[in-house]
Amino acid sequence: KGGKGPPPYWAYVWAGGAALARHFLDRPESVRGRRVLDLGAGCGVVGLAAMKAGAASAVAAEIDRNGLAAIGLNARANGVAVETVDRDLTRHDPPPGFDLVAVGDLFYAEALARRVTRFLDRCLDAGAEILVGDPGRAFLPHARLEPIAEYAVPDFGDGGATPRQAAVFAFR
Repeated sequence: KGGKGPPPYWAYVWAGGAALARHFLDRPESVRGRRVLDLGAGCGVVGLAAMKAGAASAVAAEIDRNGLAAIGLNARANGVAVETVDRDLTRHDPPPGFDLVAVGDLFYAEALARRVTRFLDRCLDAGAEILVGDPGRAFLPHARLEPIAEYAVPDFGDGGATPRQAAVFAFR
């Protein structure tokens, strides 16, 4: 009531998403001309960065209707087009046609981490490359990850005042 309490999860950039976005902007060759899926997109920063870096297309998958609205507003404000999907893709086979699946900060709960990992395995089987951005959350599947970059990024969920180390990993 009265706007008290923390902002919703999609209203700020989490550290893993910030690391992925930074990675795409610093290394545009990682997304240039590719079709990108931003899984668990929140406010859409990963998909936005992919488009700014030259991706052929970006689809942001987000289940919160306000998050979906924020993605649209953020895309317009940044002069890019980002398509949205409003369902939990982890409960389904991956949609066809993605070259790259980007996953930021989805390993914070055990059941979710298991579901995301199964979905990512299906994406690998379909031929997609997978990049995970994460600051080291509790249920990160370390045995499946190869670190490729690390960034000091703000984590607005923690107030954003102090940068936090977050890595970008290749999911194998």
